[in-house]
Amino acid sequence: MNKKNTILVVDDDPAHRTMLRTLLTGWGYTIAEADDGSTAIKKVHEQAFDLILMDIRMIKVTGLQALTEIKALNPSIPVIIMTAYSSVETAVEALKNGAYDYLTKPLDFDELRFAMERAMDHTQLKEENRLLRETLGSHFDRQNIIGRSAAMVKLLETVAQVAPSEATVLITGESGTGKEMIAGAIHFNTTRKDGPFVKINCAAITETLLESELFGHEKGAFTGAYRRKEGRFRQAHGGSLFLDEISEMSLAMQVKLLRVLQEREITRVGGEEVIKVDVRIIAATNKDLLQEIEAARFREDLYYRLNVVTLNMPPLRKRREDIPLLAQHFLEMFSEKNRKQIKGFTPQAMDRLLKYDWPGNVRELMNGVERAVVLSRSEYLDEEDLPMILKDASLSGEILAKDVRLENMSLDEVEKATVLKTLELAGGNKSEAARRLGITRRTLHKKLKMYGVMS
Repeated sequence: MNKKNTILVVDDDPAHRTMLRTLLTGWGYTIAEADDGSTAIKKVHEQAFDLILMDIRMIKVTGLQALTEIKALNPSIPVIIMTAYSSVETAVEALKNGAYDYLTKPLDFDELRFAMERAMDHTQLKEENRLLRETLGSHFDRQNIIGRSAAMVKLLETVAQVAPSEATVLITGESGTGKEMIAGAIHFNTTRKDGPFVKINCAAITETLLESELFGHEKGAFTGAYRRKEGRFRQAHGGSLFLDEISEMSLAMQVKLLRVLQEREITRVGGEEVIKVDVRIIAATNKDLLQEIEAARFREDLYYRLNVVTLNMPPLRKRREDIPLLAQHFLEMFSEKNRKQIKGFTPQAMDRLLKYDWPGNVRELMNGVERAVVLSRSEYLDEEDLPMILKDASLSGEILAKDVRLENMSLDEVEKATVLKTLELAGGNKSEAARRLGITRRTLHKKLKMYGVMS
């Protein structure tokens, strides 16, 4: 614990204060005490506290009365209310008055510690974001990228360095990690930010249509081409073009893309006019392109043309400290969208979120929180509101560990075993299995076909 964190314990029971002082000092906090709400208000006047732990029933000035005054003095101090008189009405009133959380006596120490850490994490976020902005530069636009883990800070520092250049960027990482958001941050921190930011998912378009989508076509170039169409390269002129899932592009299309990157010019399908284009290319893939080159599925010359700068998005399981921030962000976003007044997560629910491995990464977390918000009937999301996959995460992990022997397995074999086991756990439902894996149903279909599984 950080000894700079100072906690004010407010309770008119001396024995309870002594117990908390001993406990919290052992956790590394600096402790101040008050025996009544009026004394607490006075102390807040005198100094700043990182958190206040306050009883609700006191003789002179109650915890609820003190809470209102303290929040008026310094709304940024998180206050956790304690009471032996558990009731929904008291909890609702305390939370409405600005309490961060509500705990009942006798205190569960694990729950207390978790609530305190979460409260201080939440209030420290603004300061950390300020420091991060200073580190990245005052003009760097994060584009709503949420993260304060060491991995994300390092990534954003690199993005801030790379963005002002004209270098082609390759973003790697698992599906659902947020590669498109990083691409957006690169674009909107360049001199091209006032130009178009055009996106195309190479995996979502058939090979026969992809050439037309990228380069455009002339009227009559093929059946159904009733008029001339400008392609994505032309649309992105003066801006940036984001080629997502570039590893799904056929070898024939890779040759054509390579030529465009070398010559900076395109020709519409069915046309002869050579058109110059001024476009910065940002590409992304969830595959290891070096392995794809080895397997003769990706051109080496195109790889080196794209791989001027490589940025790797860390999976969510490698930056778990970002999970509470992301979860709270999605909760607020979907609460507003669904016109609900949901304020946060119970410690039990957050514990589930933190322990789950998130194979679908940020996208899976977002979908899980949205579902929980839609189905919840209370002001705090509980573990019962979470998707079944989160509640069964430990069991699923045990099943996978028993059925999948990782020793001496190649990466492709591990992927195959994981995909097939996930499909089994999803009861054969391909849409659900794809959601859990954080891939599209089309990608899952291709993988199953590759594995020789009927789909």
